[in-house]
Amino acid sequence: MSAEPVGAPGAESPDPLAVIRTRGYAALLIMVAILGVPISAAAFGFLALVHEIQTLTYEDLPGALGFGSTPSWWPVPLLAAAGLLTGLAVRHLPGTGGHRPAEGFKNTGAPTAAELPGVALAALASLGLGAVLGPEAPLIALGGGLAVYAVRLLKPGIPASVSAMVAAAGSFAAVSALLGSPLLGAFLLMEASGLAGMTLGLVLVPGLLAAGIGSLIFVGLGSWTGLGTYSLALPHVPHAPQPTVAEFGWAIALGVAAALAGTGVKWLALSLQEQVEQRRVTATVLMCLAVGVLALLYAESTGREASEVLYSGQDALGGLLAEDATYAVGTLLVLITCKALAYSASLSALRGGPIFPAMFLGAAGGLALSHLPGLNATSGFAMGIGAMCVAMLRLPMTSVLLATLLLGSEGVTVMPLVIVSVVVSYVLVLRFERPSAASTAPR
Repeated sequence: MSAEPVGAPGAESPDPLAVIRTRGYAALLIMVAILGVPISAAAFGFLALVHEIQTLTYEDLPGALGFGSTPSWWPVPLLAAAGLLTGLAVRHLPGTGGHRPAEGFKNTGAPTAAELPGVALAALASLGLGAVLGPEAPLIALGGGLAVYAVRLLKPGIPASVSAMVAAAGSFAAVSALLGSPLLGAFLLMEASGLAGMTLGLVLVPGLLAAGIGSLIFVGLGSWTGLGTYSLALPHVPHAPQPTVAEFGWAIALGVAAALAGTGVKWLALSLQEQVEQRRVTATVLMCLAVGVLALLYAESTGREASEVLYSGQDALGGLLAEDATYAVGTLLVLITCKALAYSASLSALRGGPIFPAMFLGAAGGLALSHLPGLNATSGFAMGIGAMCVAMLRLPMTSVLLATLLLGSEGVTVMPLVIVSVVVSYVLVLRFERPSAASTAPR
């Protein structure tokens, strides 16, 4: 995570209520409101640049080279380039390109000014050229780092507690619209940070203010540029009937399956990460080549687009649900297998966030099971998202909200099912987790 909690070991621990009543805290809110504008605009620009790189390299470049359409083998050289550029950025630039996504959301503090270019370049190379990762982790780091850098330019020597609050607010602003709602981004940051009580309120107030302003900036820039907001959304959600006894049984089954799958993905990613770090550039290229080959195998075996295996899956979620009838069960199983292996390889070597690929895998798994009796597609879709997200993130509240708020009014109907699947998955994951990996989970 990009924000150091107020009251963390080694940091000052003032009385939160007393701090909130001071004039300095009011001045901090004003400063955060002002900083929220350029930071959210920078986050919007980052997402727009990632999207443009994806379109240019996967669609426009093959056409410019004389191919009528993107060849199924195209991801192999594309991912090799991603591995080379990311490996060089991680090895040679300060900050190792940001946090290691295989280790989940960790409180490592905001990156310094010297580390910001490495974080941005590693993320652009990874996300723009096909990594099976999302943009949320780089945005959290970049938002927090930019906020602290700006404040320290204006007022050098600010206390560590103030720096932590500013970094948190910058992160809130950067991810304000990405997950579909400023509140979802806020829940993600709050739950991952482990703050509670009045200390949480101390950080939450400026964070929510920055998130609200950031969301307005995203909407305004999206309308002004015509690019949209790059926000998680589903254009069409099929109706979900009231939950049945059979679906509660499926919720338990999905929770168990997601716990097993998530544990396997994370174990493989951490195991591969140990190998990657011994020979950073070479191993990163090899991991990326594996991702490209998996996309090629999927395209050749199913006749569908290789891009369904690549990238975060954020933009593909809507099509996956709306076009569920066009996916045979066998196709979904091949997609889940290839995407999961590509996800593990990307987590081990590249830079990005773990949320959206986990959502996509869970959604695909839920839709595959919905072909069996007793489970409708919308309920399976939602339960799969929640169960797989908690298996990868270890954040139960965020996982429930991600799966239900995304569905709009239908999310209220399926929420009891999602809660059951998330709880089952969460409890099992904690029991499966190796002691050495447990230290990487958020406290």
